[in-house]
Amino acid sequence: MHYKIHKLEINLEKDSANLELFLNGLTGEVVSIIPNIARTSFFQIYGLTRKVDFLLIVEKI
Repeated sequence: MHYKIHKLEINLEKDSANLELFLNGLTGEVVSIIPNIARTSFFQIYGLTRKVDFLLIVEKI
């Protein structure tokens, strides 16, 4: 088995169509999608809001 890891820069509120196109364009099986959650503002530090910077997508080829 071989795996490939893709990094997808995304804004989930605006780019859901881009995420759908990317996932449908993959040839292998998606094993996992791992979000990177940034905590940059005062509210994000205390857990009131969160922002996803990018997704790591693990594909089994």
